[in-house]
Amino acid sequence: MAQKTELSVELFLKDCAQRTSRDITHCLNRHHDKELSKIILYASLDGAKRIRPGLVYATAQALDMNFETADPIACAIELIHCYSLVHDDLPSMDNDDFRRGQLACHKAFGEAEAILAGNAMQALAFEHLATTPHLDDKKKLIAIKQLSRAAGLEGMASGQAMDIKEVQTAINIQYLEQIHRLKTGSLMATCITILLEYATELSPLMKQSLRAYASDIGLCFQIRDDILDIDENADLTTKLPSSNDEANKLSYPATIGLAQSKEKLKEVEARCLHHLHKVANKTTMLQAITHYIANRLS
Repeated sequence: MAQKTELSVELFLKDCAQRTSRDITHCLNRHHDKELSKIILYASLDGAKRIRPGLVYATAQALDMNFETADPIACAIELIHCYSLVHDDLPSMDNDDFRRGQLACHKAFGEAEAILAGNAMQALAFEHLATTPHLDDKKKLIAIKQLSRAAGLEGMASGQAMDIKEVQTAINIQYLEQIHRLKTGSLMATCITILLEYATELSPLMKQSLRAYASDIGLCFQIRDDILDIDENADLTTKLPSSNDEANKLSYPATIGLAQSKEKLKEVEARCLHHLHKVANKTTMLQAITHYIANRLS
């Protein structure tokens, strides 16, 4: 993969996607269950933007690490992300029929098959980290510990549990932000923080700034997702939905209105860029990805 920062963010993400798709396919080729492998390929290859791998590789670039070190991290994180989407789409969770412009896994293959494929993707992510030749044992343990924490009780799983919980009272912005930081932010933060653990010579100030960036970039992503999820013409700018309104879900526009959500997005994007400006290393691509996340159209 070309490592020049003058590459457009779209081309950079495309390169990241190709690299990660290659690794996922290679992981599956080592196993004999072709039926589950087919479902996993369906869930993990088609239409994925690979923003999380992009963050991994852009962080590696900023830290002057070779991309071979980043490869297993990017692959494992993307497998965890894709497994979470398969399970989130299930009728018992978010009950979505479509994902990335195609039928959700449970609609295309059946609910039981989707659950099993998601389970297999989660296991495959950790198997890949444990067996990769590109990381020594210490780096493997760091990656496995951080990724398991981000996906589990201190991250994504807890965020999803909060998201599907029936809330009887009005949602406040602090509760919503906590959900977003757990459900989306924890895995995105891990894209940066795993590699920070490998950068032993990085100054404390630079580590602190990159950790602050890692903490905010997932929130930036989710606020933009919330905005994209609603009808831009919906009347959320003048009134909040009532407790009985179907639109009253756990999102920024439903909680504070569309106009304020857009202002909040600008605020968080600016905060992310401010963190990066404190870092003397090569954060040009991280800055470009941040702008892409905050302004994407899908």
